[in-house]
Formats: sequence, C-alpha cells, structure tokens
Amino acid sequence: PYYVNINQNLYLEAYLHSSDPNLVLFLRTCVATPTPYNSTTAAYYIIRNGCVQDYTYATYYSPYRHILRFKFNAFQFIRSNPLVYLQCELMVCRAYDYSSRCYQGCVQRSKREASP
Repeated sequence: PYYVNINQNLYLEAYLHSSDPNLVLFLRTCVATPTPYNSTTAAYYIIRNGCVQDYTYATYYSPYRHILRFKFNAFQFIRSNPLVYLQCELMVCRAYDYSSRCYQGCVQRSKREASP
C-alpha cells in the first residue's frame, strides 16, 4: 500500500517494457474502488473511455511514447474503510497509426434511442 493524505497529489507513471520503439501507451480507463475487486456499485472513474472524469487529473510531459505520466488528488470513499484501490486499463498501439484507439482520445458513447 501507498499511504497519502486526503487531497494530496498522487503522481503515477506507467512504463511499457518493450524493445519495439514504435509503440505508444494510452490510458483508457482508471477507476478507484473501496475493494480490490471490480466493484461497479462504488466505483469512481478518474478516466473513462479515454475521457477525464476527475477535475484534479492532469497529464505530464514524457519524452518517450512508452512512458505515461499523470496525477490526481487522493480521496476517500464516504463511510467506508480508508483504503482506495486503483485499477487502470492501458492500451498499447503502434506509433503514428492514427486510426488506432490510442489516437482517438476521448470517446463519448452515443446514447441509444429507446423504442416505446
């Protein structure tokens, strides 16, 4: 575990270990839960489908495509134990493949029309 105070900035870095220099990392989803399991009942999304959901989230410059750096403020779930579990889903794409999911960025899913 990593212990921090509420509202303290958490700085994270994801690093892709690969001999291929033409790969790029993309943070697709990053969700916090009060348990180590994928709980959807008490999930707080920091990033969802590549879209920022938490106003404290920020990315930081990296000179390398295979390193992703970001931060957000620490928080605690209300009336719960003080632990917060972070689960992030990253995607690996070919650099300069502008049709790949990595280059699409934030994807808002369109709402479907409900028939009567």
